[in-house]
Amino acid sequence: MTQFKGIDVVTGPAARSGEKYRTSQGHTAIKDGIKSVQEVTPAPPKPSWLRAPLPAGERFNAVRETVREHRLATVCEEAKCPNIGECWNHGTATIMLMGEVCTRACRFCSVDTGNPRGWLDLEEPANVARTVELMGLKYVVLTSVNRDDLSDGGAAHYAACIRAIKTRTPGVAVEALTPDFQGVSADIETVMDSGLSVFAQNVETVRRLTHPVRDPRAGYKQTLAVLAHAKAYRPEVLTKTSLMLGLGETDEEIHEAIADLRAARVDILTLGQYLRPTPNHLAVQRFVTPESFAQYRQAALAAGFLECVSGPLVRSSYRAERVLEQNNCGLPGSDPVMAN
Repeated sequence: MTQFKGIDVVTGPAARSGEKYRTSQGHTAIKDGIKSVQEVTPAPPKPSWLRAPLPAGERFNAVRETVREHRLATVCEEAKCPNIGECWNHGTATIMLMGEVCTRACRFCSVDTGNPRGWLDLEEPANVARTVELMGLKYVVLTSVNRDDLSDGGAAHYAACIRAIKTRTPGVAVEALTPDFQGVSADIETVMDSGLSVFAQNVETVRRLTHPVRDPRAGYKQTLAVLAHAKAYRPEVLTKTSLMLGLGETDEEIHEAIADLRAARVDILTLGQYLRPTPNHLAVQRFVTPESFAQYRQAALAAGFLECVSGPLVRSSYRAERVLEQNNCGLPGSDPVMAN
């Protein structure tokens, strides 16, 4: 074990959750994003509606074999998403760009935290385009870590990946679930000009809980401004955001967030249950019932969203290719409401 600025740093793959370690690029990071805490709040038992079916199916198995054979990386596997079988069986996957170390430390997220010091894989655009082709995708979600160490937050790299995909497989629709680029309009526009179909930036939680849920460099107003600028700059591109529920928000605060997001002309909203990734992260305050998720969806549709996909196991990119069908992606509570 070595030391970095007086702090023990684990070398190699032996780091445990909450420990600092040295990456293969030579910089330090915290495993799972949050340092170990002394006192852990016991986790309540999960209700029955949070049990996901085991992934299976012919298309899922084919995609998994391709991923294994070519050593491809997807957020679907890395984040242990409960919806991986359903999405892969329908030709949708999520790929994370710009490495595995984030410059921010949101208290809900288990992505490793550190400072990549400007490192980028210059071959990533070509490799991502090849991955999309090999997996036979018809809809791909590109997400990424925050890269505040880059002058443009990684916007040019993001755009290069999207253009490479569209060049190699023009028929694939691309959704970009991006960082906030610190609210810089020019960087948002760089991504918007790349040929994407959907631009997403997650507000994550209600106004009051933004801090401590999100990193201090993120902000409720900043995310609203990013989404509003994206829509104003290219009205034809759909905009999308997501809220996690179960962190202590009230119904009134959820409805306030719905109104704020519509004021920013956001088209699509997803609502899902927050689940604590490790004992070092924020505790779950409540498990939201499927009936409540259905009610929140109806409120969002009545407010004017083109679609609101809402349910306990919903994640930002859940069945992203079919979110405009106005049927909650087949989840319970799918009766559409005429938007105002």
